[in-house]
Amino acid sequence: MARTRSLAAIIILTLGLQACAQVPLHRELPTISVSDPSFRPTVEAYAETPIIGGNRVTLLLNGDEIFPAQLAAIRSARQTITFAQYVYEKGPIGLEMAEAFAERCRNGVHAHILLDGFGALAMPREYTELMKSAGCEVAIFRPLHPLIVLSPFGFGKGNHRNHRRVLVVDGRIGFTGGVGVSPSWLGNGQEKDHWRQTDVRIEGPIVASLQGSFVENWLEATGNVLGGAPYFPAISPAGNVKGQIIHGSPTGGRYTMYTSLLLAIAASRHSITVTNPYFVLDERMMSEMMKAARRGVQVRILLPGPIDNSIVRHASRIHFGDLMAAGIEIYEYQPALLHAKTMTVDGLWATIGSANFDSRSFALNEELNLVVYDDRETVGRLERVFAEDLARSKRVTEESWARRGVRGRIFEVLSLPIHDQL
Repeated sequence: MARTRSLAAIIILTLGLQACAQVPLHRELPTISVSDPSFRPTVEAYAETPIIGGNRVTLLLNGDEIFPAQLAAIRSARQTITFAQYVYEKGPIGLEMAEAFAERCRNGVHAHILLDGFGALAMPREYTELMKSAGCEVAIFRPLHPLIVLSPFGFGKGNHRNHRRVLVVDGRIGFTGGVGVSPSWLGNGQEKDHWRQTDVRIEGPIVASLQGSFVENWLEATGNVLGGAPYFPAISPAGNVKGQIIHGSPTGGRYTMYTSLLLAIAASRHSITVTNPYFVLDERMMSEMMKAARRGVQVRILLPGPIDNSIVRHASRIHFGDLMAAGIEIYEYQPALLHAKTMTVDGLWATIGSANFDSRSFALNEELNLVVYDDRETVGRLERVFAEDLARSKRVTEESWARRGVRGRIFEVLSLPIHDQL
């Protein structure tokens, strides 16, 4: 199955060259900071989703924390479960999740399982049959039909995947981030083959926005409209966190993820931390990162050392020299593959989600991130986690980057034609 997914990836990458993977031009940005009262309504306007107060946010680190929390929530369901996942593969956690969904469905819970047509290629059929036979609804988002793959006119929507991760239980408890259902995400993120991940558990009124992102994709995949109190109950405040769900959907003309992140970078005044596995910036975002560093912002970027996609690694490294020359610090996580996707700004703003820093996330895929505002507790925790990860990382220096081998330089050049598809 791994070979099947690798072959499909090559096909998508090759034919994807026919598709446009660029966000609209962002020529000028407002001069505001994240602490400015006008920053929040500015982002609300471009993200097209409100900032909502009264929430509780709990960070979950790695499979050791993420999967037990998700399974406990699933097993607590009384009315509904909605679940969207990009990666679903064979393994003990995949089977355990399928069995948990099936058990709830046999007890009258309405569960809706949405799997991406590409990301779930390696999912065993017996898992879906187990859930369906128990009464769960399982749907595939944009299946990869042979006629789509072989079309001489490019992929159209076939090249636009659902990369969002959503789990909502009874409309009241939500999870999102970048985890996949695969043995790769088991463990503590500090051992080979066990990926380093940060996800989040959410309670409070903002869960309705998370549910809204799911029903949007479910409607496209099935034509069915989910609603009513079992999916959207009245939710009382659960904490003090102000949050926002940003869900980009380029096929619908919404480049909200890119604009929101670009605004946050431009609004930085003191510090930026970025943790991301796929870091292939376009010129506009790279320019804002470098401008931030040059005006005195401490910009630190944490990327994988080991990685599952060498093409992306070489494409991201081609601009290291320019970034470091501007004063940006770059680190590579060493113990395992880094797959967390987080960013903090000035100790006041943070995001956790599915979006990578590349054109595929910004201009092709359906993506979803949680953003928190003026929450020093959550942002502080993310910054402490960042510092802990740095302690297990190796800094890339201008000298070490200049000494990289001929092979690396060749692959950097070869990655340029597909830069916008990564």
